[in-house]
Amino acid sequence: MSEPLIARRCFVSGRVQGVYFRASTRDQARLLSLMGHARNLDDGRVEVLVVGRPDAVATLIDWLGKGPPSARVDRLEVFETEGGEIPDGFHVR
Repeated sequence: MSEPLIARRCFVSGRVQGVYFRASTRDQARLLSLMGHARNLDDGRVEVLVVGRPDAVATLIDWLGKGPPSARVDRLEVFETEGGEIPDGFHVR
């Protein structure tokens, strides 16, 4: 029996736009075989929806707390969410 999938919606604040945060998140998520998306919000945050195995989701969330070298993460908020329609792969929006 395969492990059930979980979904988390994350909001990342700091210097996270214009520093390849979304592309780096996509690369990390794909390495972990996760599904979802990363997108910039009008208020300067990045929203990340991640769906996958609990251990892989936890690994990406840990990474989101640091981000790529050019980013500065000041705050990371993580919420349990319904995955809804499970996306095919992980995409930057």
